[in-house]
Amino acid sequence: MRLVEILVPEEKRDVVEETLEDEGLDFTLIQEESREEPSVVITFPLPAPAVESVLDKLRETGIGEDSYTVVVEAETVVSEGYDELEKRYAQTTARISREEMQSRAKDLTPELSTYVVMMVLSMFVATAGLLLDSPAVVVGSMVIAPLIGPALGASVGTVINDRALFRRALKQQAIGLGVGVVTATAFAFVIRTAGLVSPMIDIFAVSQIESRLTPDLLSLVIAVGAGVAGAWTLTAGTSVALVGVMMAVAVVPPLGVVGIGIAWGLPAVAVAAGVLVLVNMLTINITSLAVLWYKGYRPDTWFQQDEARVTTQKRAVVFAATILVLSAFLGVVTYDTYRTGTYEEEINEDVVDVLESPEYDDLALIDVTVEYDDPVPIRQPERIVVRVSHPVGTDPPRISDDIRSRESVVAESAIRLPTGPLIDAHRAEVVVYYVGRG
Repeated sequence: MRLVEILVPEEKRDVVEETLEDEGLDFTLIQEESREEPSVVITFPLPAPAVESVLDKLRETGIGEDSYTVVVEAETVVSEGYDELEKRYAQTTARISREEMQSRAKDLTPELSTYVVMMVLSMFVATAGLLLDSPAVVVGSMVIAPLIGPALGASVGTVINDRALFRRALKQQAIGLGVGVVTATAFAFVIRTAGLVSPMIDIFAVSQIESRLTPDLLSLVIAVGAGVAGAWTLTAGTSVALVGVMMAVAVVPPLGVVGIGIAWGLPAVAVAAGVLVLVNMLTINITSLAVLWYKGYRPDTWFQQDEARVTTQKRAVVFAATILVLSAFLGVVTYDTYRTGTYEEEINEDVVDVLESPEYDDLALIDVTVEYDDPVPIRQPERIVVRVSHPVGTDPPRISDDIRSRESVVAESAIRLPTGPLIDAHRAEVVVYYVGRG
């Protein structure tokens, strides 16, 4: 519930009182004598969903937007009239007023200096967590990332036609991405040159990094969920802190991977993670924009509403078109994930089939690993690594030739164009490691 306090000129007092009585509101009046112009301060409680409707009706009486108005959260109201009012508005969508949402969005968009400092700290922690392959540290970087305010601020500024809020939020988003990449790159470079990680580290083998190198269409689900949840909790007047962590999941770790890719001289890594960052940021923006528009947030004047509608449509089209273009990359990665998954399954089946031959009865399969030449978007297998065990003190039979002769070792060509396949067929190298067992 909310407690509204509004300063009303004396000449508007009667019409305002009549409006509040028509709404069935209990209110109090205090004569304001500190001003040259005679005025009264009217205070009344409202359910949160009723604030915007009642304020709009008061403005129709001539109370301007710049009139002194305070809306605060109230703990308890003991009033029979308020109970009836609460029942009436219980049938409407639970949402806070336009003014309160705008105020919350501004509060969530921090000062630039604070935003940059928190972004730098977040990227330090994220980069360290990625290279340490520590999920807990990576999660910690998401908690302190200040991303939710600018993302929601841009959407709020669009639907209510607050250009200043939109520009501020958009600027902070751009600065945040830039600061994130620069910080992650610089920190990763220092870590590498100072020898804080092994010089033999295989970036592609680090699970926290590898999971961000093959972004497929399912990656959009995280961003869609973050955008919808962020806008919904903002309009419901509940805490958005946990949703902010969800938004950071979609952005902070991939930003760290971009920096690591640049520092290690791996452009394919930087590009793959960079595409994921852009797609997720744009998706969060367009989904939060859609939720706010769906929940009916508009400017309070009809001519501003028309302008806001056109602006919202234009920005939504730009976001959607950009997401569609970038999603083509995700689509290719999704296809490649299916293709390589099928290839690995066939390889495993053939290795098991080879080991079932009587001459290999003493051998037991430990695992099969397929290594690729490049992370994205279309990967071709470089080598097939098979590990088998054999009794200690025996000379194990060689199985590499039998595995190499199987058709599944050859990866088929991919993405056939009229001019020929984009990726040619490729025979992977077969490497077998023998491990003694007692």
